[in-house]
Amino acid sequence: MTAKSAILSAAELASELSGTRPPVLLDVRWQLGGPDQRPAYEAGHLPGAVYVDLDRELAGPPGSGGRHPLPDPEAFGAVMRRAGVASDVPVVVYDGGQGWAAARAWWLLRWTGHPDVRVLDGGLAAWTAAGGGVTADRVTPVEGDFKPTPGALGLLDADGAASLARTGVLLDARAGERYRGEVEPIDPVGGHIPGALSAPTTENVGPDGRFLPAEALRARFAGLGASQEVPVGVYCGSGVSGAHEVLALEVAGIGADLYAGSWSQWSSDPARPVATGPDPQ
Repeated sequence: MTAKSAILSAAELASELSGTRPPVLLDVRWQLGGPDQRPAYEAGHLPGAVYVDLDRELAGPPGSGGRHPLPDPEAFGAVMRRAGVASDVPVVVYDGGQGWAAARAWWLLRWTGHPDVRVLDGGLAAWTAAGGGVTADRVTPVEGDFKPTPGALGLLDADGAASLARTGVLLDARAGERYRGEVEPIDPVGGHIPGALSAPTTENVGPDGRFLPAEALRARFAGLGASQEVPVGVYCGSGVSGAHEVLALEVAGIGADLYAGSWSQWSSDPARPVATGPDPQ
């Protein structure tokens, strides 16, 4: 049997929603730095979708763990249960189209042990482009029973990321100019983890925001030395777009660990080395 993909198309989602075992839908629209996307959700969302706030519900308070540290697993589990997530019911997550926030929710659910989570490829934009309808109806989900068990996906800390940059392949999912240290609009210092390779997650998708075909993704990652045969890790600014790159690697058939603290954690420690320029070292 062919393994289920980590993403699905709007047409595939429409078919599943009309079937006998429809998935739970989570709307994770988010924009870095705001504004709050709940009003956009309330104005129109996929029928039955429950809104989940990335900053408050898919991350812990900013601090030593970075700008978007992982949430407390029990608190995350309570959020998911309130949203109707059950351990034996499929979950589909979507956002406004960029895919980063949806990938963060996908990664967290997978990391905490949910066996069946997928991302709507292209998000809400793909849904409406395919003729899918939206509604402003209030959603009151049935309480789910999901209980998180962290550890189902690989997670790196700062030391682990530094080690992987030397012994395997560590991909930096941020824009190239941030990797090179030419600009740094958010974090204290520009540059990258020594040994990491620049691999902007924006290059994993086409102009419509949908992922490139699996074969194209495999070829891209192979050019960076990433494959099933070597350990692979990913980081970004704060563990959001990095989750999107982990998802792209999953689509390509390559497992990867996420450094969730990412550059926001690394760069806040003056003892950590920083590389600049186009070369990894």
